[in-house]
Amino acid sequence: MVGVFGRLAAVLNPAFKVIVSFLSTDNGATDLKSQDDPQLGILIRLFDRLFSDTYHTRLVRGEEEPVYLPAKDGFGHHRIVFAHGYFASALHEIAHWCIAGEARRQLEDYGYWYCPDGRDACQQAEFEKVEVKPQAIEWAFTLAAGRSFRVSTDNLNGAEPDRDAFTNAVQQQLLSYLENGFPSRAAQFIQALHQQFNTPPLCPISLQGQAA
Repeated sequence: MVGVFGRLAAVLNPAFKVIVSFLSTDNGATDLKSQDDPQLGILIRLFDRLFSDTYHTRLVRGEEEPVYLPAKDGFGHHRIVFAHGYFASALHEIAHWCIAGEARRQLEDYGYWYCPDGRDACQQAEFEKVEVKPQAIEWAFTLAAGRSFRVSTDNLNGAEPDRDAFTNAVQQQLLSYLENGFPSRAAQFIQALHQQFNTPPLCPISLQGQAA
């Protein structure tokens, strides 16, 4: 799944258009494929139940790169389109949404332009800087869903990343969230995941053996 999470916030460019194939329905749970993760439908319905009315946002299975699409062109809901039926991609995209403010959520892909795989060392450092918070939230989501987490440095064709240093930065951010609280939508989704998957509350010991 490395390659689907390339997220480097570089410059604001509302005119930039992400070319992506996405399903023409408002309900991603009805368009799952046989090879998809068997718990994906549960995840989509859980997200939609929590946020489709309160934030007019739905989680949708996509065919190519992930993208956030605000409501327009006949769609009554904003759509978080995740990649290829991957459970981890869905959690990652939800994490980005949980951080985005109201104004950002009115823009395609939150108004950012993203630098893809193949980044040089400087670009990779910027990528990792902006990915720390969403990946810390994704880590919490993953544990709450009863799964193992692995950070994504997502640069197979560019400068060699320092995975250990990035993992440590994400872990420290997660510990900070555990101590000081998560963003409100993230906290709500974590609680719902715990209830759905019957997992114990998050605590620092939960991180042991994770994100190798």
